[in-house]
Amino acid sequence: MSSIKSKMKKFEIISGWGLYPRVKVNKKKPKTLKEIRTAISSNSFIARGNGRSYGDSAINKFNTIDMRNFNRFLSFNEKSGLVIAQSGVLLEDILNTFIPKGWFPPVTPGTKYVTLGGMVAADIHGKNHYKFGTFRQYVEWLEIIDHKGRIIKCSREENKELFFWTIGGMGLTGIILNVAFFLKPIKTAWINQRKLVAKNIIQTFDLFESNIKSTYSVAWIDCYSKGPSLGRSVLMLGEHTEIEQLRDSNKFNPFKIQKKKKFSIPFFLPPFFLSNLSVKIFNSLYFLISKISTRKKIVDWETYFYPLDKILNWNKIYGSRGFAQFQCVIPLSFSREGITELLDFISNSKSSSFLAVLKRFGKDKSYFSFPMEGYSLALDFPINKENLSLMNSLEEIAIKYGGRFYLAKDSRMKKKVFENSDTRIKKFKSFRRNNLNKYYRSCQSERLEI
Repeated sequence: MSSIKSKMKKFEIISGWGLYPRVKVNKKKPKTLKEIRTAISSNSFIARGNGRSYGDSAINKFNTIDMRNFNRFLSFNEKSGLVIAQSGVLLEDILNTFIPKGWFPPVTPGTKYVTLGGMVAADIHGKNHYKFGTFRQYVEWLEIIDHKGRIIKCSREENKELFFWTIGGMGLTGIILNVAFFLKPIKTAWINQRKLVAKNIIQTFDLFESNIKSTYSVAWIDCYSKGPSLGRSVLMLGEHTEIEQLRDSNKFNPFKIQKKKKFSIPFFLPPFFLSNLSVKIFNSLYFLISKISTRKKIVDWETYFYPLDKILNWNKIYGSRGFAQFQCVIPLSFSREGITELLDFISNSKSSSFLAVLKRFGKDKSYFSFPMEGYSLALDFPINKENLSLMNSLEEIAIKYGGRFYLAKDSRMKKKVFENSDTRIKKFKSFRRNNLNKYYRSCQSERLEI
């Protein structure tokens, strides 16, 4: 009886950040290389970081390897900004360690609670893709543990194929152990933020294009607006602040910001909290406040880049059933038409998206990363029958305009949809046929048959 209980203790229920799907898994959390090698000695496996991918991309039912114990910085070059760190290091630790030294990631996602390994596996992008690309451009080399427990170093010159398929490969080429990547120098920890209010989606696109020289840009979209107001938005531009632009009180310590109090959602909120009416009221108030508030101000880096991080467990807002994100990118030549049709379809549905974000992507030629030149739309929907059906329809619209989807945010896409959206899948499958598809497997890779 005791032996049965000890075996049962290995299993736990885990999910991605969207809390959907929830999967019963055998999870291991090794502390040493020897323990990693023991953990991967049988069955297939997938590495997992901080669980911030939205769906099941970092979940293997039989062997999920939690890498958060591998969280040390190994070296830093103060002249070039090259950091060498283990894959379990959090972006939060990178920011807290290097911003006071005058360094910042060239590319950052919308949360600082991701691991370095996750940033590589998803080849994360930020609010500045059209100028600085994805994280891939700043990775010097990687060290990967293969299914035999060997450590393989790869870069643009050494084991090139493994290097480029790993970045954006969602952990399906091996366990990322160490990463060498570059930071960029900054003069202060502050951002010059400028808000521009657009009365509809046409004006939103015009504002993006007329401000293409801005370092950072992202737009919040009101998905409930219709007719002449369809796609009304608030575009937030950003530039790193110079010392002379700061208040006198901040000039003496330009990298110090006031520590913020964080709020936490202690329990799952009831469904009515994100009803169509409540979201519609919120959107109207936010748009109104943005119209009358100060358009230009200096904000700290946390406020500009990670606004949702000040609310811990914000995923519980969507209720106990969780939520799913629909994120696509539409090629530039079809962006206006495609994004407009997506927004029109949503505004005429009975569904509500509490979060809707539009970003401009630049040119990007990668092996398997998400971005391409065009516009990316991200939408969050509570899990229910109507919303799942809606997202199926949104996928059809996106594919019609040549769009593709972000695997780091996917939790429910079907194999046929994925294959119709991305021709690169054939080359990735071909690369994985050399034993990789036997050993490196996630619930997502099995669902999509990658």
